[in-house]
Amino acid sequence: MSILKLAVGIDIGGTKTKVGLVNEQGESLVRTFFRTKEYPDIDDFIARIIEAIGELKIQLGQESKLIGIGIGAPNASSKKGTIENAANLLWKGSVPLVEKLRAQIDLPIKIMNDASAAALGEMLFGNAKGMKDFLVITLGTGLGSGIVANGQLIEGHLGFAGELGHFDLTVGDGRFTGLGVAGGLEAYVSATGLKRTIMYLLSKYMDDSVFRNIAYNDLHGEDITAAAENGDPIAIKAFEYTGRILGYALANFAVFTQPEAIFLLGGLTGSGKWLFEPANKYMEKHLLEIYRGKIKLMRSGMHGKNAAIAGAASLIWVDQKAHDDRE
Repeated sequence: MSILKLAVGIDIGGTKTKVGLVNEQGESLVRTFFRTKEYPDIDDFIARIIEAIGELKIQLGQESKLIGIGIGAPNASSKKGTIENAANLLWKGSVPLVEKLRAQIDLPIKIMNDASAAALGEMLFGNAKGMKDFLVITLGTGLGSGIVANGQLIEGHLGFAGELGHFDLTVGDGRFTGLGVAGGLEAYVSATGLKRTIMYLLSKYMDDSVFRNIAYNDLHGEDITAAAENGDPIAIKAFEYTGRILGYALANFAVFTQPEAIFLLGGLTGSGKWLFEPANKYMEKHLLEIYRGKIKLMRSGMHGKNAAIAGAASLIWVDQKAHDDRE
């Protein structure tokens, strides 16, 4: 009986760090999480990761072999193995995460921007199987992006390619992103951006709305979707506003690589038609004529697969599959 091969997938977020053991089908067989901010010292954080991996191997309850550790993180350099000044993490400066982890555990370790890792996961495990040119846009607290062209993930000179959330659109009210970019995309198109839009529209329009009695910090994306379903005019306007900016941005991004498809992933996609319909409408409106009707806007195939963990693990599985193909 062959030993089960598994990759460790680690997703480092500002709130939670998720860890899972992922098989070659992209299924996270066991997983756990802990609060990132409870470990302001990076060495304590590394120790907690190693502890979590050990706990998961025990929880799995069967013989297995770990083939490597893949890490998705904001502002991660795939070339340097570092996290660089991530806005939502406590560790500042250049954090040599891979070097520190390698000193504690003898496995292949790779790190990458979380959205780029999601793009690899989409290619291996999701709806981009067989595609050579596509984008993945992750819509959570912020906006991340992964770009695949000619079958290769675009990493860039230092591994920071694809920071489309900080693309300066010079639209709207010039909001600042977490990295200080005025008019940057994620300030409008993200869970946080949608909340900011609600507040903006409440000040602009006099429509009755459930949100006039809700404080900003009590606002949640699913509440905005529910309000739109119930006909709340501010919620409906907010999704139209968000979809218009997203569609305009996607039409501009399309000229770089002419993707076959653009996949949306993350919590904000739970709004369904309220986001997808205006985004697709405005993307088609602003696309160059030679691209119109030729780029699919699709939901990610990673939903239900613990996408962040599977995407991180794909950094290891893509190398393993390439090795297997050569043998």
